[in-house]
Order: sequence, then structure tokens, then C-alpha cells
Amino acid sequence: MPLISDLFIDGQWVAGSTDDRFAVIDPAIGEPIAQFAVATLDDCERAVDAAAAALPAWSASSPRSRSEILRRAFDILTAEREQLAEVIVRENGKAWSDAIGEATYATDFFRWFAEEAVRVPGDFRLSPAGDKHIVVTHQPIGVSLLITPWNFPAAMATRKIAPALAAGCTVVLKPARETPLTAAYIVDALQRAGVPKGVVNLVTPQPTGPAVEAMLKHPAMRKLSFTGSTEVGRTLLHEAADHVISSSMELGGNAPFLVLPGADVEKAVEGAIVAKMRNGGSACTAANRFYVHGSVHDEFVSALTRAMGEFRVGSGLDRENTLGALVSIGERDKVAALVSTAVSEGSTVEFGGKPLDVGAFYEATVLSGVKHGDTINTTEIFGPVAAVVKYDDIDEAVRMANDSIYGLIAYVYGEHGAAMSTALRLDAGMVGVNRAVLSDPAAPFGGMKQSGLGREGSFEGILEFLEAKYIGIDI
Repeated sequence: MPLISDLFIDGQWVAGSTDDRFAVIDPAIGEPIAQFAVATLDDCERAVDAAAAALPAWSASSPRSRSEILRRAFDILTAEREQLAEVIVRENGKAWSDAIGEATYATDFFRWFAEEAVRVPGDFRLSPAGDKHIVVTHQPIGVSLLITPWNFPAAMATRKIAPALAAGCTVVLKPARETPLTAAYIVDALQRAGVPKGVVNLVTPQPTGPAVEAMLKHPAMRKLSFTGSTEVGRTLLHEAADHVISSSMELGGNAPFLVLPGADVEKAVEGAIVAKMRNGGSACTAANRFYVHGSVHDEFVSALTRAMGEFRVGSGLDRENTLGALVSIGERDKVAALVSTAVSEGSTVEFGGKPLDVGAFYEATVLSGVKHGDTINTTEIFGPVAAVVKYDDIDEAVRMANDSIYGLIAYVYGEHGAAMSTALRLDAGMVGVNRAVLSDPAAPFGGMKQSGLGREGSFEGILEFLEAKYIGIDI
């Protein structure tokens, strides 16, 4: 299928100010599938200028008109779900089931925020002193820079674009270098849905840092929404602070998965497979640290090992494969190094533990004998590796689970009362109790501590792109 590999600025697909292009690699075969245009600093400035020029008319448009454009984008991408999934597979490497699931999830953000566009809240009340009426309304925050990662190239783009457009903001999208083709596909769908020129822009600068810094310095830029590592998030927050730019940050995670005494081991393993292996483990929501009570530890490890052995590894273009490639050889090697370090620190490989000979593939892997504080226990793995820690006391399990700079998501499996009481004690913005999938456009996605600032999705998601304005009225 044809792949769009140009920039999108002010309503036009353009090659950029130079002839420079970079290769987009299919990680399953290690070969380029496209040459994408490189955005210069001038291209990035033109994109912000275009967004600024389009802002007055777009922000003044009716919520219903914005809603209908988003709904048309939903309809287009729903009809083309398999084409979108194929693009994701080809540049990201994930299994077909993961790609089709992401395409569905990503598309639904356009439907959700099409509905939220016409439901922005306001307030009208008499002041306590009785001297005036207080009116609170919301207005678009302005031009927004959206920076997305490679692991969910469709969903992370739509989760930002949809609320921004619903709120009346204009945007500049900067996708990850590894996965720009998916972003281009989504922008093309928005153009076909009727988004006016300048409202959505797509740039792919190389290197990224100077271009992002320049865009944040632009006087029209008012919002930064970033999904990526905590390390990069810290840098961006520093840069945004220099210009007092509102920032939403969805950063790293190191999710604990607690199996309590009395838990249904079969259900816990089913949940563990989903929480760990969705997207091949390359997810900020992936379960990384498995804390399993001693009374069920051996049974859990045995059952988890059997389940991990059932994955079929290979290209996502073969729909029978259930575990795809990591996004690059470099990412595969990072995972391999973590496993090697874990073994050197005393862990035992129960299953897997090796890369494949071809492509950026790594086997589904189970490690037992991991100690809290081991390197693999303090690192976001971002791969198909489950590291199991044995514990004997729930209070200690909670302490270990909370002993992290991250607080995005956690999982608890056990009898209902014990699981709920444990969930309330965990430092995480989201907790799955006896379930392994929480992501939903209707739910607030976000974390505590160094896992981020703000929430995406749900009713809160559109408020990230709106500013409250208070008007005092003497009636």
C-alpha cells in the first residue's frame, strides 16, 4: 500500500526545505520501507506560524462543526482499520493482534472527543457576598505542540490530537523518528475529514532537540503535550518553564503486578500475560515487577512459564504470529542486556532469554529468583520479559511496589476485599483490580510521581487544552 512520507504544513504535503530524508525501518526484516522528509528549523517555524494563523478561525468555530469533523475522521479510520494496522506493523514491528487493537483504540479517541467537543462545562453562580455573579467559561489554550512515541504511534497521536481539536486548539505533531508513517496516515485522514488548513501540521525534524526548543520559544506556542521517557520529559519541562508553557506529561512507568495470597492463580496468570505481553511488553503500562506471595509463587511461575511458551514469534504481517519484533535492533539489545544483568545478579531464566537470529525479535522470557532492587526490577524493561519476586508479607509487597520514582499503573490480583484494600495503598494513577487492561478513551489516563502530569482521555482530557476564564458580572 502507498505510504505518505512528507511533511504536512499549512494544509499541504511538502518535501521540506531540503532534499534530506531519513530511512523508516521495518524492524522485522531490518530493511527500509520508506524515506521520510526531514523538517528543518524553518519548516518547523512555518508549521507553528501556520497553526497560529489558523487559530482564530478554528477556535471561533462552533463546537458542533469541530465535533462533526472528528466524527468523520472516526468513520474514515474505522473503515480503514486494517490499512492503518498494516502501517503500524510495518514500521513498528508489533504483532497483528496488537496493531489491530491499537488501530481500534486510536480511532475511538476521535469518536469520544467528537462527543466531548459539545459538552465543555461552564458555571454561573452568585458570589457569597451577593455583590456580583460569577461566570466561568473555558477557551482554547492555543497553539499546541504534540510529541508522540514509537510504541503506540497511532493511539498516542489521536489521544492528543482529538482533545486539542475538540477544544478549538491548532496543533503541530512531532512523531517519533521510528514511526512517522502512522502519524502521516492519521493526518491524511483528518485532511480528508475536512480539517481546515493550518489546524493540523506534521513535522519530523532531525535532530529533534534544537527544533523542539525553537518551537517552544515561538511566541504563539502555548501548550506542550508529551508522551515518552521521564528523562526526556524532565528536559522538556525545563524548556517549557522558560516560557511558562502549560505542559501535560505522560512519562515512564515500572508497573508492579501483585499476586496476593488466596488469588486465583489461573486468572492471575491470564492477567499477567495480557498486562505483560500487550504490545510485546513495549508499553508504559506493561507489568514489569511481579510480586507473588510465597503461598502461590511456585504455581504462578510454573503456569506463567507454560503460557509464555505458547507465543509464536514472527512478523506481524503473518497474522498467526502473536509476538512481533521490538522497534529496533537497539531496543532488542537493551532488553537482552537487562536479562544478562539479571542472570549475573542471581536470577534464573525459566523460559526464553535469547534474541532471534534475524530481525529485532526477543523471546518471551520468564525470570524467577529476582530480588527487589535488582537492576531489572528498577528499570522500565519495554520488552517481553517478566521478572518475578517472591514475598511473604502484603505490607512488604506494598512497600516494594511503591518503592519507585514511577507511579503510572499497578495491578492487583486476589480476593476482592483484599485486592481493593491493597489497590488503595498503591502509589499509582491507575490500578487494575483483577483485570489487566485499563486503557479506555472514557477513562482518565495518567500517573503519579515522575510518571507524569495531567490526564489524557475521559472528561479531563479536553480540559488539558482549555483555560478557565472568570468573568464577574454586575447584573
